[in-house]
Amino acid sequence: MTAPAKASVLDAPARHFRHAIHVTVERMEAARRAQARRERQRLYAALPSGVSMATLESIASCESGGDPTAISSDGAYRGKYQFDFGTWESVGGSGDPAAAPEAEQDYRAALLYSQAGSSPWPICG
Repeated sequence: MTAPAKASVLDAPARHFRHAIHVTVERMEAARRAQARRERQRLYAALPSGVSMATLESIASCESGGDPTAISSDGAYRGKYQFDFGTWESVGGSGDPAAAPEAEQDYRAALLYSQAGSSPWPICG
C-alpha cells in the first residue's frame, strides 16, 4: 500500500491566492467607503444647515460607531444617529431610520442639528 501524496506543494499557491483575494476585497471596500464619503460631501455642499461633516461624523461615531443599521438594545433608537421614531418623523423621515439610506440619515441629522443644535444627542453632541 502506498502513502497518499502530500498536498503541501499546493499550499503556497493557495495561501497566495487567498491573500490576493483578501487584499482585493479590502481595496474594493476602501474604494466604496471613499466614494460614499465623496457623495455625502457633495450632498452637504448644498445643505443650508451650516453643520459640518466633522460634527456629523463625530456624533455618528459616538452614537452608533457610524453604523447606519444600528439599533439600540431596547429598539427605541435606530440608525447611524440613533433617532427615535418621533424625532425621525419631525425632520421629515418616514419608516424605520435604520432602514433609510445612509445619505438620508446624514441629511436628516443635519436638519435636526440645524434646528436644535447638539441637544438631541446629550452625550455625543
